[in-house]
Amino acid sequence: MKKNASPLITPAAPVLVLRICQPDGTSRNNFRWPTAGPVTCPDWKATAECGNGLHGWLRGEGDHSVADGTLFTTPDALWLAVLVPAYVELNGKVKFPAGEVVCSGDRLTVTEYLKANGCAGAIIGGTATAGDAGTATAGYAGTATAGYDGTATAGSRGTATAGDAGTATAGSRGTATAGYAGTATAGDAGAILIKRWNGKRYLFALGNIGEDTDATGNVLLPNIPYKLNDAGHFIPA
Repeated sequence: MKKNASPLITPAAPVLVLRICQPDGTSRNNFRWPTAGPVTCPDWKATAECGNGLHGWLRGEGDHSVADGTLFTTPDALWLAVLVPAYVELNGKVKFPAGEVVCSGDRLTVTEYLKANGCAGAIIGGTATAGDAGTATAGYAGTATAGYDGTATAGSRGTATAGDAGTATAGSRGTATAGYAGTATAGDAGAILIKRWNGKRYLFALGNIGEDTDATGNVLLPNIPYKLNDAGHFIPA
């Protein structure tokens, strides 16, 4: 009988993996990650199952919920960029037998390192900026900013800001801010802000999803694009 092929993927060149740890570098089962240099899993198994490996997000992208959620609000949490020669794909993350920690520090330091070294997707915790008519996309807890007529998208707990005539979208508990004549969308427990001109000065209209109402008195809904009417009230875009 032919054995199933190993799920271990060995790319042509090592790839970067992002992970987040307790401030002292510990993770599950009290494994302690180094701040630099080689790191090896002591109980590696090349199975497509969680456990028996070192875990993280390939190129900084994936499902943030697989990590300890409290770490994203821990100011001194340790973020790591690990160069990995082989890995196994899991649901929303990868696991690997060994790697080399090539960058460590706070969220911004490590996510910027990923961006500077070829990771161009929606990096968890990352910051994305685009110019006029550009598109900026950031992952969970990230910040996306685009200029005039641009599109800014951030994941849950993220912040998305677009310039005049732009489109800003944020996930649950996120904040989406659009400039004059712009469109804003936010997820559950999020907030939208849109810039408007009242004939004398620019103002921002603020709407809390699930609490405030639109021009017809309906509660603002999650994941619905809104714009402002001439009176400065939210209406579905």
